[in-house]
Amino acid sequence: MVKTLTFTKRINAPAGRVFEVLANPSGWAEAVEAIRKVEVLTPGPVGKGTRFRETRVMFGKEATETMEFTEFEPGKGFTIGCESCGVRYSTRHELREENGATELTMRMECRPLTIMTKVMSPVMGLLMGAAMRKCMAKDLEDLKKAVEAR
Repeated sequence: MVKTLTFTKRINAPAGRVFEVLANPSGWAEAVEAIRKVEVLTPGPVGKGTRFRETRVMFGKEATETMEFTEFEPGKGFTIGCESCGVRYSTRHELREENGATELTMRMECRPLTIMTKVMSPVMGLLMGAAMRKCMAKDLEDLKKAVEAR
């Protein structure tokens, strides 16, 4: 059972500026309160295949995950993916500019991979769904403020 969470945020900045902030993992710790640090693991410019390690506070504790840009379309959007605790996470960020502002849509899919996570996914979805929505909404608000402050 795939769980999908979708959020949309209007950012008062052109899509190019929004993309510049969103597609720069090295700057996320300054922009997003929950992110403590990001270490880019792949040399060179950020793009499809770039891997990084992100440490953030989740549910009151620090958690570190290694993630990868699995799709990358400059100025339009990108997808980041990782596997953790028997679940495949994929988060798509899409940008649509209109009248000098940008609508950012963030869609996260959580796909259980193991028998245990498949069995537990309905229960975990209920227990963690609201908390995940709250975390994602806060991340988007932080990103909006960081972009608009530039």
